[in-house]
Formats: sequence, C-alpha cells, structure tokens
Amino acid sequence: MPEQNKPRIALVGTDSMPGKEVMDVLSRKKFPVKKAEFFDPGVKEEYSKLTQFNQEPRVIHSLDRLIMEELDLIFLAGDKQVNKKIGTQAIKNKVFAIDLSGAFWGQEEVSVIVSGINDREIDQKGCYLVENPHPVTIMLSHILKKAIQKFGIVKTVSFVLQPVSAFGTPGVEELAGQSADILNKGSSRRKVFKAQIAFNLLSQSESVDDDGISQMERRMLSELKRTLKDHQSSISLVQAPVFHGYSVMTYMEFEKEADITSIEGLYRESDDFQFYSPSLECPVSPALTSGKEKIFIGQVKKDIVCPNSYWIWAVADNLTVGSALNAYHIALKMVSRKENST
Repeated sequence: MPEQNKPRIALVGTDSMPGKEVMDVLSRKKFPVKKAEFFDPGVKEEYSKLTQFNQEPRVIHSLDRLIMEELDLIFLAGDKQVNKKIGTQAIKNKVFAIDLSGAFWGQEEVSVIVSGINDREIDQKGCYLVENPHPVTIMLSHILKKAIQKFGIVKTVSFVLQPVSAFGTPGVEELAGQSADILNKGSSRRKVFKAQIAFNLLSQSESVDDDGISQMERRMLSELKRTLKDHQSSISLVQAPVFHGYSVMTYMEFEKEADITSIEGLYRESDDFQFYSPSLECPVSPALTSGKEKIFIGQVKKDIVCPNSYWIWAVADNLTVGSALNAYHIALKMVSRKENST
C-alpha cells in the first residue's frame, strides 16, 4: 500500500483487555499505518504513561489530545460512556470508528459486522461507525452460516458458558483471588459477582427482565438476527469459573438430510475453524484455544429424540477471535474503502 494511502489510526482504552489484544493483533498482522496514536481516559499528565506498539515504546495521551481531523480510523476499546461520545464525534467528522464495548448496541443505524458474514455493509455510503459484536455473536454467525448454506436450519438452541473476562480485569482478578482464598480456607471476596464464582456455576451474573432474560442474552439474540438476516436463534447463558474463552453447545435441527460426517466436513474445510475429533486426551476446551485465531469445533453428536437434529460443541478465545481479530478485518475493509475513494 502506498505510504500516502496508509491510515492514521488511534486506539482509545489501551489498558482494557480488548485494547491490549487489538494492539497485539495489529502489530502481529503488520497492519499498515502511517501514524498510530494511543489514548486513555485515565491519563492526566503528558508522558505519564507508556505502551508498546510494533516493538517501539509509545506515549499514551489524554483524551484531550485526540483530534479527529488528524485521524482516519479509531478503535474504541474504552468504557461505554467514553466510546459513545467519541464514536458519535467520529460519525460527524466522517472518521471510521470500530466500537469494541457494545456502547451502541440496540441502535439500528449503527452496523453490527461479523467479518466474512455481513461485512458488505461497510461499503454502504455513510457507514463510518461499526459495532464489533459480542464474541458469541461472532462464533455463532460463522457456525450457523455454514450450516444454513449447506442444510438449511429449522431451529437452533445454544447453551453458552461465559468466562469471567467478559467482565474485564476485575472479573479475572476476582476469580483468581477467590480461588486462592478458598484453597487457603479463607473467605471469598465478592465484588463483580454477587455469589461465589470460584469452583462454581451461576445461572445468571446480571439482572434479568420479566422473561428471565439478561441484557447480554438480548444483545446476542438481536445481533444474530441482524448478522444472519432474520434467522431466529435461542440462547441461554451460564457464568462459568473460567478465565478466558466462550464455550457453546448448539442444537441444530436441519431442513435437509445430514449426518455427522457431512457436518464435520463443513468445519474441517473452512479456514475459520479448527476441527478436533472427540478425544479424552485432548478435548476441545477453553484451555486449548487461548490466544488462537480459530473457532474450535469438537464433538458433533446426533440427537436421539428429534430426527435430523445434532449438537455441536464449539470454543473460541473471546479476546482474539471474539473481538480483536474481527475488528482487524473490519479495519482492513474500511481502509480499502478509503483507498478506493481517493
């Protein structure tokens, strides 16, 4: 890419887990940049905070230093309030922005994009702000799209095990601290989760509506409907004592005749997936997928009650596949659109 066409980028929220993963992916993938700037709401004094990008030390600036006219693309990895403010400014200034926090969830005018599924929406005129979807939305969009194209789907139900990193660093620290406290026969500290999370499962980790559905579940359902063009899916989420990685068991009822071999073949032949045959020695689990760029497919089993129905077990790293990698591909698409318009 010619130097004059390389984008001037910014990352807001360098200390967040998504922010750190975005920096790592951009650096590892050698994302073309003319200039890269880093900002954090917690920075008050210039040169008080540093980071590293492309193996070079970089200064993290206060948000007051962020000037839209000097940027082409912004990654929004801060908290929702900050992201919403900057994302709204980006639209006005016709600067591309990718939100990784869910700050714009529910706003129909903001595109929800899963790369390789519905990323053509980025080419639409006026599409400057994009919502990077929930990690489960990204996983299920890829899994279900393959099945819909091959067999057609009558019904899907997904049982989701959520890691504590869904609540950022505080969630990870609480699980680690509680585990140590309990093993040392101390009292378990609770701040992020209202009940004990270490060595435990929680049927809910946030408040629910009158139907017993949490906002996180509503978000996944809404996003899937948008990315898969009105395909209806049922989802139930359980909080697991796992640091990283979403695990999803999905029930699929197909329109066309299917069998285990043909279903496995769908995911073996795709670059988006890593298929593992069922194994007691190396089961597909969050521990296997940490930092990996694939959606891992494990056991595929036939439902013995409902005809032509199957269960599929899938796991993916929520920070890599479920966030930063999708944002990276969206950014490439945005950069390509900018280059073609110049």
